[in-house]
Amino acid sequence: MKKVKVGILGATGMVGQRFVDLLQNHPWFEITELAASEKSANKSYEETMKGRWMASAQIPQKAKDVKVKECRPDLDCKIVFSALDSLVAGPIEENFARNGYIVSSNSKNHRMDIDVPLLIPEVNPEHLAIVKKQQKRFKGFIVTNPNCSAIGLAVALKPLQDAFGLERVFITTMQALSGAGYPGVASLDILDNVVPYISGEEEKIETETLKLLGKISNGKISFADFKISAQCNRVSVKDGHLESVNIGLAKKADLEQIKSTFRSFNPLKKMGLPSAPNPPIILREEIDRPQPKYDRDAGNGMAVTVGRLRKCNVIDYKFLVLSHNTIRGAAGAAILNAELMKVKGLMG
Repeated sequence: MKKVKVGILGATGMVGQRFVDLLQNHPWFEITELAASEKSANKSYEETMKGRWMASAQIPQKAKDVKVKECRPDLDCKIVFSALDSLVAGPIEENFARNGYIVSSNSKNHRMDIDVPLLIPEVNPEHLAIVKKQQKRFKGFIVTNPNCSAIGLAVALKPLQDAFGLERVFITTMQALSGAGYPGVASLDILDNVVPYISGEEEKIETETLKLLGKISNGKISFADFKISAQCNRVSVKDGHLESVNIGLAKKADLEQIKSTFRSFNPLKKMGLPSAPNPPIILREEIDRPQPKYDRDAGNGMAVTVGRLRKCNVIDYKFLVLSHNTIRGAAGAAILNAELMKVKGLMG
């Protein structure tokens, strides 16, 4: 199979590096373009990344000699993966879509646009239908993946919503340092400490989750109508967002029914998407799991691990959710979205 040519916007940042690393041996996609800011352009990727590469042991050989370009829509590729900072991502992504590119974005700028899918393939693949409305203003289109904490949460909630319905969700996050980008949180702020505020995170979880779990009708998405409340904290963990979740169900369910619902959830099993974890949810029965150090890389970093599932004395059930924030919550999510788009015939 001839590989699809792809580019990476913001290729020098932490998420951009993760894209380069994850795509180096992808069976469907081939990196042909790397783009970044003007100060990084016109040098080889290896030269640009001296002293800055952190995604893995070394820069992939195929990327070393690629010349870094500016983020302009003259790149030799069909799809661009956007790891751009939200301060600049909005107009750049629109410019690429306007010029016929497919944009699979990790940035927040277009997530809540009414004609832009906020996509998790296991959760809401039907939302891809709204790109038809978007193509009335662009030759190409933009698809976004959600906030890194909203992804793990939505994957865990989806089977419960389908089986029993949701009325209330309370979530407290313990979010890894890598979620703050590089250089991230100052060491004197996070050592021996927990920072109980991450700008914009609570609002993203509370709104994006409802869009993700909403229904599509007549080309529009109606948000899910359950109540959700989030509190977000930054903790001294390198990778892996851990979330404490309490849920109130619309229909009664016993503990074994909840466990069975998690274990049987695998909507992408027969689709053959290279990045799709099998299964997408791993249920741990140990009393002290999941833990970021041991469980964040499950399913090559794409699986969501659920544990400490038990009855709640206030509402119905409580459990922990763990996901790798720069793989499942960022670059890996955008790549999986592109794989779904390819299977659905949206790449021409």
